[in-house]
Amino acid sequence: MESIFKETKSKMDKTLEALRGELARIRSGKATTALLDTVKVDYYGTITPLKQLANCTVVDAHTLSVTPWDKSIINTVDKAILAANLGLNPVSDGTNLKIPIPPLTEERRRDLVKLVKKFGEDAKVAVRNVRRDGNDHLKRKQKDAKLSEDSLKEYEDKVQKLTDEHIKLVDEVLKHKEKEMMEV
Repeated sequence: MESIFKETKSKMDKTLEALRGELARIRSGKATTALLDTVKVDYYGTITPLKQLANCTVVDAHTLSVTPWDKSIINTVDKAILAANLGLNPVSDGTNLKIPIPPLTEERRRDLVKLVKKFGEDAKVAVRNVRRDGNDHLKRKQKDAKLSEDSLKEYEDKVQKLTDEHIKLVDEVLKHKEKEMMEV
């Protein structure tokens, strides 16, 4: 039963980490290298993630720097960033790219907050699905006479507390991201 509980907790933790990863990719008007995670570059016929071809750094709150290890692909990297439809326009100086992060409009901020909330709701649904799966495993154990009814209730209560904790954590992550999004 403890293994079922640990597996349920692990899956809920992974859901929370997935949410944090999704939210890191949402542009908040501040420079972060996570914005470039989805950029893929055609490197001599092979589609390769940008982070495997270049050093990506934050210069200041509104500027990113990308320095390809192979200087001959600077134009290819530039085109890949433009093609990723991130709303970013790199500026090349021949050896590296500076990427200014434009400030977000109020309307765009509100749209992004809606997207953040959608990701949050999806994460909550995923946590609840994990709870359901965990409870189903426990009920099967009880049917196989490996678990008493009292023990089943006790473990279901533990799973519910775990679910409540993770839902609260999702809400905290969302609240923090919304605050970050609305800062000017």
